Amino acid sequence: MKLHSFTVLPTTPPKLEPLLKMAYNLWFSWNWDARQLYAKLDRETWGACRKNPLKMLCDISPERLAEAAEDEGFVSDVEAVYATFNNYINAKGWYEEQYGKEEKPYVAYFSCEYGFHESLPIYSGGLGILAGDHLKSASDLGVPLIAVGLLYRQGYFRQILNADGEQHEYYPENDWFSMPATLEKDQNGNPIILTMDMGGDEISFQIWQVKVGRISLYLLDTNLLANPPHHRDITKRLYDADRDTRVRQEILLGIGGVKALKALGITPSIYHINEGHSAFLILERLRQLMKDDGLSFAEAKEIVWATNIFTTHTPVPAGNEHFDRNLLRKYLSNMAKELGLGWNDFLATGMEDPNNKNEEFCLTILALNFSSSANGVSELHGKVSRNLWKKLYPNLPTDEIPIGHITNGVHTKTWLNKHLESVFIRYLQTAYVREIADFTLWKMVDDIPDKELWKAHQARKENLVEHVRSHLAWQHKRRGSSAGDLDRISEIMDPNTLTIGFARRFAPYKRGNLLFRDIERLEKIVTDAKRPVVFIFAGKAHPADIPGKEIIKELISVSQKEKFFNNIIFLEDYDIDVARYLVSGVDVWLNTPRRPLEASGTSGMKAAINGALNLSILDGWWDEAFNTKNGWALGYGEMYDDHAKQDEIEGKLLYHLLEQEVIPTYYDKKDHVPYKWVKMMENTIKTCGTEFNAHRMVIDYIEKHYLKGKEHCKNLRANNFEDAKHLAAWRSHIVANFNNIEVVEVEPPVKEVVFSGNEVCIKAKIKLGQIEAKDLVVEVYHGTLQSDDTIKDPHRVPMSVEKSEGDITIFSAMIPCNHGGRYGYTVRILPEHRNLASEFIPNLIKWEHTNGNFQRDAFIKTEPIAIVKTMNEKKAKKEAEDQEEKAKDN
Repeated sequence: MKLHSFTVLPTTPPKLEPLLKMAYNLWFSWNWDARQLYAKLDRETWGACRKNPLKMLCDISPERLAEAAEDEGFVSDVEAVYATFNNYINAKGWYEEQYGKEEKPYVAYFSCEYGFHESLPIYSGGLGILAGDHLKSASDLGVPLIAVGLLYRQGYFRQILNADGEQHEYYPENDWFSMPATLEKDQNGNPIILTMDMGGDEISFQIWQVKVGRISLYLLDTNLLANPPHHRDITKRLYDADRDTRVRQEILLGIGGVKALKALGITPSIYHINEGHSAFLILERLRQLMKDDGLSFAEAKEIVWATNIFTTHTPVPAGNEHFDRNLLRKYLSNMAKELGLGWNDFLATGMEDPNNKNEEFCLTILALNFSSSANGVSELHGKVSRNLWKKLYPNLPTDEIPIGHITNGVHTKTWLNKHLESVFIRYLQTAYVREIADFTLWKMVDDIPDKELWKAHQARKENLVEHVRSHLAWQHKRRGSSAGDLDRISEIMDPNTLTIGFARRFAPYKRGNLLFRDIERLEKIVTDAKRPVVFIFAGKAHPADIPGKEIIKELISVSQKEKFFNNIIFLEDYDIDVARYLVSGVDVWLNTPRRPLEASGTSGMKAAINGALNLSILDGWWDEAFNTKNGWALGYGEMYDDHAKQDEIEGKLLYHLLEQEVIPTYYDKKDHVPYKWVKMMENTIKTCGTEFNAHRMVIDYIEKHYLKGKEHCKNLRANNFEDAKHLAAWRSHIVANFNNIEVVEVEPPVKEVVFSGNEVCIKAKIKLGQIEAKDLVVEVYHGTLQSDDTIKDPHRVPMSVEKSEGDITIFSAMIPCNHGGRYGYTVRILPEHRNLASEFIPNLIKWEHTNGNFQRDAFIKTEPIAIVKTMNEKKAKKEAEDQEEKAKDN
């Protein structure tokens, strides 16, 4: 049977046409007034369609729409919201005000998942929500950015738990023709269909566009009749467990994504690789530059390397995407040939040791090797990442490995509850609602009276109670619970009870069961008649994560005990909608990962901007956010080799903090207001709103990476790629001759003892061989020596050419000696070129006496400079000025 199809769009009365237009833009997901318009039409239908405006307009009766069109008040509200929407879309953004207008987007952001709203289920958890918030803030700020991802027919799984707490997964089909996405079409009105090689098969894919405010997101889809079933299934499920399917997904995302942008006439200057899943885009970028612009592989690599930004989100080796080399050969051997690479050379682009036949190809390594800019997603995660990948940079001290950090943030207009936002608007009286990039606004929360802040929180907490009761009733009805249990659920929870939330992916390292190590002690805590506590849990375990599923099962077992029925709650099928209620309604957000395995942890940020106090291990963002006044820390940042011992210690510490700090502070109330608690709420709102919002995060990417990458792209592409070609030839020359450089001698200072505040002269005699001095940076690497003969907080001072004597070039520099104690120093050499996007190039760093290989004890000069700890006048004056400034601040 041959089946034909066509699309039927909902018919809306002319007065309500703006509802249909706004339904195709996810702007509604962070505009409360827009969502209320759809909810007012029919709240039951609104809930049944997962708050999807387009689906709702398809399902609602024509009679109800006609009735609404005759309601002058409702039509007036529609016109007002639509005017706000148009003003938002057409207004000059922060980016244009700061940097001028861009005619076309120049940033291409790639991610395998995006979490914007429950109506668009193409996300699984934190990575997707982060990507969604990134795009929302880019839209608010007017950043010239487009994004690429995959359109999943089923997306991530939905969760069902049976009576024993066993997780079962089901995958409902997404109807993309009733979701806020539209097919990209050609001039004749036909869908744009592209083809690409996939292991010798030619597969077809189409492109959908999702509007995210002012940002366009393009999603690739292989669910076409022209494809055989196994290739149609490439875009079936997010994070498919089958490795063959997974590699095809990521080839489509990376290689197909670059092809799609070219077909759409979009030519980004820079590419932002959000986690390694999309790193294969590097290969297609190289191929296009070689084929279309006639560049060599080396020349193309200079452009790609200078204009790629890579953000890693994973702090453990196993969490990074790896593929068996034979699986890779199946799908990418032709690509290797097109790039002019032998198979082993191709594999070397994504391996630490290509000669190790047991090593798998790693997309994170591929991304690091071809990205001049790389970052982790918190300060601690940056440090962890530098240690994790230090083998790629064998001649660099760990602190100088070029992986920085940009701490994640959350899109506040999405996650801040309406009750609190209304209080902000009333008391702050600023342009806050525009989400301008003035983060000092958040500090004005001190101006809100304590009673008003608490009242707003309690209002949202009442909404949470209502939602929990409704959600639990749905769960228990599905399981066939008794009428008695359903009656009890209708009275479960109390807005005046301390409520603690824990919601995230149930991976073992997140320790969702740490609370249950001592059941008797837990019972005393939660069932105290005068000071009860409610814990609400939510989250999914990956379908293949058996230990994670066991943790959920243990949790359900505890919650079903009669003594915990009212105090331990698990909400099934965790999604954005459930998260929104939890982060805005709980009093405390609990997080118990094993440090340092939580790269960032944005759920705690979402809770914090709503005034929830974090009770967390010092990991991810909380390691830099905790200040003793905005929540509680579990421990002091310790790390353990013995996990059982760690769980025992931190489990007891969790109980102690609950008993001695959290619960007493919450229940210490006067006139029904816990004033000390509210002060902590103010502090946490200020901390998170100021430092941990997505606007600050996106601005960091702009200032640290995007603008720099754009300039490199402009320079390297100018004059028929003249600079790129020159840079490739220069690099080839440097690589061929760098090891011939020899540091012949480093002269010690004239004086063996100097006074602090003075300078000493360091001279070095160096044989440069075939490399000119202008192509190098020669510098003194120096600082105070520690007891283990390593330099603490090293400093770098460039050396200049003093003179030449035959094949010897003499360099010199004056180094400051600002502290008393023992000083150490050495000389090192780096290549230098005006078009280098990063100063540190692996294996192109020469240390004195190390033949290019960095050794921890080799950079310590054996003749230390002794410093007499005497304050000179200049230093004393500076300290006096600092003290005076501190006094003014106080």
